[in-house]
Amino acid sequence: MAMKRAVQSLLASSSTLTRNLHASGEKKKIVGVFYKGNEYASNPNFVGCVERALGIREWLESQGHQYIVTDDKEGPDSELEKHIPDANVIISTPFHPAYITAERIKKAKNLELLLTAGIGSDHVDLKAAAAAGLTVAEITGSNVVSVAEDELLRILVLVRNFLPGYHQAVNGEWNVAGIAHRAYDLEGKTVGTVGAGRIGKLLLQRLKPFNCSLLYYDRLRMNTDLEKEIGAKFEEDLDAMLPKCDVIVINMPLTEQTRGLFDKNRIAKCKKGVVIVNNARGAIMDTQAIADACSSGHVAGYGGDVWPIQPAPKDHPWRYMPNHAMTPHISGTTIDAQLRYAAGVKDMLDRHFKGEDFPEQNYIVKEGQLASQYR
Repeated sequence: MAMKRAVQSLLASSSTLTRNLHASGEKKKIVGVFYKGNEYASNPNFVGCVERALGIREWLESQGHQYIVTDDKEGPDSELEKHIPDANVIISTPFHPAYITAERIKKAKNLELLLTAGIGSDHVDLKAAAAAGLTVAEITGSNVVSVAEDELLRILVLVRNFLPGYHQAVNGEWNVAGIAHRAYDLEGKTVGTVGAGRIGKLLLQRLKPFNCSLLYYDRLRMNTDLEKEIGAKFEEDLDAMLPKCDVIVINMPLTEQTRGLFDKNRIAKCKKGVVIVNNARGAIMDTQAIADACSSGHVAGYGGDVWPIQPAPKDHPWRYMPNHAMTPHISGTTIDAQLRYAAGVKDMLDRHFKGEDFPEQNYIVKEGQLASQYR
C-alpha cells in the first residue's frame, strides 16, 4: 500500500511538473464561471458577477491571455462544456459552482489549475483532479468574516422568531402572540459549532458578548489560551455535544466523511426545539430528514444559504418547510468579500503565470495530494 501511494505521488508530481513547465510564459485560456449581475452590475465594486468578471479582464487580455466568462455551466451543450477541452485555468465560485466532475477532467487535456474564487472546493472531484496532476486552490480567508457574520444573523433571526413578524408587517397584519410564543433571548443559551476552523472561531468570538455557553467539536483542539479568551469548551464526542445545544452551527467542509453526517438518527440526538444554522455545505445534511424535523417541531428552525445542488430546484423541500431562514448562497459574497477574493484570484493567477508557488494554506490539491481537511 505504501509503495502504491509512493508511485501515485511520483506520477502526480511528474504530471504536475509537466503542467507547471507549460504554465510559465505561455498565453493561457482562462474560463470564469460566475453568476449574472444583470441590472445590478452597474455597481463597479460588484466584481463577483459575470459582467464585472472579477475586474481582471483588462489585466489578463493585456498580457495576451484569453478570458471567457459565463454563467452557463450545466449540461453537455453549456458554454462551460464547450471550452473545457482547451481551457488552461477554470475559475469558479461556491455561489454559482461549476461542477468539475471526473468526466469533465478527462476531457480537459490542457487544464492546469482549478481556482475557487472564495473558499470551499467540493464542486471539484478532488480525487480525479489529484490523479490528473491538477492544482486545485482557493482564496483561503477571503470571506470568513462575511460567513461568520451571516451565521450570527441567522441565529438571531431564528431564535427571536423574526421572520413571522416581518411577514406580518408586509402583509398588513398585527398579531404579537403569533411571534412572541416562540421567541427567545440568545443570552444564556448553549451554542455549539461543529467545526472550529477560521469561520467557527470567528463565530465563537462574536458570540462571546451574548453571554452564551459556547461549545465546539473539531478534529483539532484550539490551544488553551485561545479557548480561555473565547470562553469555549472543547467536546471530543459530537453525539455527546448535540443534546447539550440550544443552537448548532455547521462549520466543516464537505468531504466523503461529512456528506450526510446529519441524517435522521443524528438529528434525533439533538435537543427538541434546537435551532440549526448551516452556511457550510447543504449536502452535510440529509435533505428530507431536515424537512421532516422542521415539520415535526423537533428542529425549531433551520437556516442557511447552502443547498445540496445550486441553484436549488424550485420544488426543493427546504423552500417550503416551516420555520426556515434559507436564502440563496450569499453569505460569502458580500461586496467586501468579492473585492478580497477578486484580489486573491489576480495574485494567484500572476503567481501561476510566473511558475511560483501559492501560499501553502490556499492549496486544496497539490502534487497529487489532497489538503488534510479533505482526506
